Amino acid sequence: MSRAAAISRAAFLRRLCGAAAIAAWPAAGNGASNGDAMTRAPMITRPIPSTGEAMPVVGLGTWQTFDVGGDSAARQPLRQVLQLLLDAGGRMIDSSPMYGRAEAVTGDLLAALGARPKTFLATKVWTTGRERGIEQMRRSAELLRTDVIDLMQIHNLVDWRTQLATLRQMKAAGRIRYIGVTHYTSGALADLAQILESEPGIDFVQLGYSIASRDAETRLLPVAEARRVAVIVNQPFEEGALFRRVKGRALPDWAAEIGCKTWAQFFLKYILGHQAVTCVIPATADPAHMEDDLAAGIGPLPDEKQRQRMRQAWDAA
Repeated sequence: MSRAAAISRAAFLRRLCGAAAIAAWPAAGNGASNGDAMTRAPMITRPIPSTGEAMPVVGLGTWQTFDVGGDSAARQPLRQVLQLLLDAGGRMIDSSPMYGRAEAVTGDLLAALGARPKTFLATKVWTTGRERGIEQMRRSAELLRTDVIDLMQIHNLVDWRTQLATLRQMKAAGRIRYIGVTHYTSGALADLAQILESEPGIDFVQLGYSIASRDAETRLLPVAEARRVAVIVNQPFEEGALFRRVKGRALPDWAAEIGCKTWAQFFLKYILGHQAVTCVIPATADPAHMEDDLAAGIGPLPDEKQRQRMRQAWDAA
């Protein structure tokens, strides 16, 4: 998310809900007690279709936000973001070699927190050729400080046939637990769908999807559901564009029926209301935004009638 978008979103949080929007969550970095954790409502989980393993519905992306290097001041809010995710029961953390220093920063912070056992680490292979792919994935494991990567994905389908063959071998050898394919553009939805339909053994698909960009609802989500493939949604706020569109607008009164106190929760709950979606991974470096996003994974989710009402509200905005 751009700085301008982040500022705009922060303004929404102050204007729309103040402290009440995050009252159910501990303050960033305050070290929530076990008692706090016991009284907090649990995050919704959905099963990974290929195994039944439970996945909390709100995770964390690291694109741009975790590419900060070794600067301790820049890392401090990221440490708070990770702690908030884990305290809320979240597990999915998604990265990529494409994201600069994000893998290394993620690995360092999780090691400092002693939190690797609580996480589900997802990263990607983003290169051509078998040997280069193997070396890149080995390096990712080193940076993330883990012997086994939970989910290895083929980033933007780069040399996907070559890399998929390697991923199958790595999964059989126990080096990775799940296999996935990714893209972020609507133009790639047909390619993703074709791969899911023709290639066995793919556990996850990651795609761009939001209340503003709904092509996936007809072009890919039904295929993923039919093929029993877990769905990770990236760019749920479209790099802040959704917040800019509703700037100055109050939430509809009826949004409270599905537990929405902010526009961020409105946008995320719309996505999570689709039964094919397993997890959404908003990227943030702001602990307050992380708290806001996590609240979308608690309480009621919209049914199809409510989702239609949400679409109508968005289209009229």
